[in-house]
Amino acid sequence: MGGTKSHKMPFWELARGMIRRGHNITLMSAFPPDFHIPGLEEIAPEGLASYVRGYMTFDLVGARMRGEEPLPLYDILRYGYEACEAFLDDFETRSFLRSGRTYDLIILDGAYPECALGVVYRLKVPFMYINTVGFYSGPASMSGSPAPYSVTPFFGRAFTDNMGFIDRALNSAWLVGSIFAHGFSMTILQGVLRRHFGQQIPHVYDMAKNVSFILQNGHFSVSYPRPYLPNVAEVACIHCKEPKKLNADIEDWIAGAGDAGFVYVSMGSSVRTNKMPLAAHHMIVKALGRLPQRVLWKQDAEQNLTDIPTNVRLYKWLPQQDLLGHPRIKAFVTHGGLLSMFETVYHGVPIVSIPVFCDHEANAAKAEVDGYAKILDLQYLTSDKLYRAIKEVIDEPKYRIEVKKRQILLRDQKETPLERAIYWTEYVIRHKGAYHLLSPAKDLNFFQYYLLDVALAFIVILITISVLIAFVIRRSFHWLIDYLQSRRMDKLLDNSSNLLKSSKKLIDSKTIVKKNL
Repeated sequence: MGGTKSHKMPFWELARGMIRRGHNITLMSAFPPDFHIPGLEEIAPEGLASYVRGYMTFDLVGARMRGEEPLPLYDILRYGYEACEAFLDDFETRSFLRSGRTYDLIILDGAYPECALGVVYRLKVPFMYINTVGFYSGPASMSGSPAPYSVTPFFGRAFTDNMGFIDRALNSAWLVGSIFAHGFSMTILQGVLRRHFGQQIPHVYDMAKNVSFILQNGHFSVSYPRPYLPNVAEVACIHCKEPKKLNADIEDWIAGAGDAGFVYVSMGSSVRTNKMPLAAHHMIVKALGRLPQRVLWKQDAEQNLTDIPTNVRLYKWLPQQDLLGHPRIKAFVTHGGLLSMFETVYHGVPIVSIPVFCDHEANAAKAEVDGYAKILDLQYLTSDKLYRAIKEVIDEPKYRIEVKKRQILLRDQKETPLERAIYWTEYVIRHKGAYHLLSPAKDLNFFQYYLLDVALAFIVILITISVLIAFVIRRSFHWLIDYLQSRRMDKLLDNSSNLLKSSKKLIDSKTIVKKNL
């Protein structure tokens, strides 16, 4: 249900691996297939595909250049329930659900999975996640894995896991705010599910807690070390491959650059270059034209540009990993999409990142901390800044040194991410779910999980004991004072009595003396 085509990549790769093991795969998404894979049936319900095409028409780059939010909060919230309605109301979806097909397992995208939980409910089979947005902690956290706000950066902002007081406060505010916003969206989505699956369908949050396993699109070498429970496995770069030979036309053009090499530019599949303002195109082209390197720029469509420099070529599609793995590449200019970040580390290429929306800022911030990226802000970007950033990344050895270090860490694994993903997927199938891996933490609410209820009970008990002790001490002091005062009065009375007796004796003695006289 994720809104960009890049979300299909991990699913495609896992499907290919599972097919080689004899499994049959059905893949449903908003994006019709580009090619046929034997053993893979792709379904793209037209209602959902049409909705996503209409939704992804934002001028993301233009909004960012104006200092605006590329995706307003309302548009983020409405996507979940509107896409769900479009999906479930589609004739092809309804036919599929009535077909009587049986499956061993359902694997959902961790981004906006709640609608597809209705399909899980209808088919009554175990389910897993591929959490495609690796910095999004929601799926793992909901299944019980710890995600403390102090070291878990909000995926939509440029926080890292090393935050001072102010950043931790802001990060916590964003995370808490996202929980409330998500809850509001899910309240509406729950109504959509009830209309299509009946009033008895459980709440999406309750269904989500029963996820058997999560394939996390991350790895501690390129994302962050995380305390995951046994039902989570990291599979970053599941789609990464060794480079293949380029076609003759591109190879000859690159060779013509000589030792200067080439720069690759791509804004991925989520940032449509045909929606970018022409001013942004001209600014980027002007910077690229000053480079001594040749430039390959992936464009989504033909642009109305007549002043393309001789060292720049535009293509509607380019084999990204084959280019990143080419020995003559010098730098990669990217929007900071997670898959592109993994690929650039896998192939050891330093980057200039121009974040646009969603997790781009968080991805770029981590790459900058690791030392292989230079970040530019679209709002303040100029042609000269872009030119100088590309030159710095190419000319300063530290960027290539740091990305090579990360490349070694990413590749140093006992098995490939795909092999790991296949093993755990078949594990869940073999055991008809992996409920034995689930932690009771998933059933605890916020107050119970962080022992806030226990802390509150301790505070109440401590206050109660303190009040009782204070009361006892106070009463004891009062009793002691009363006792001492009583003893003093008794003593004074005794002294008074003795004084009276002495006085009486003295008076009596004087009386006797007088009589005698």
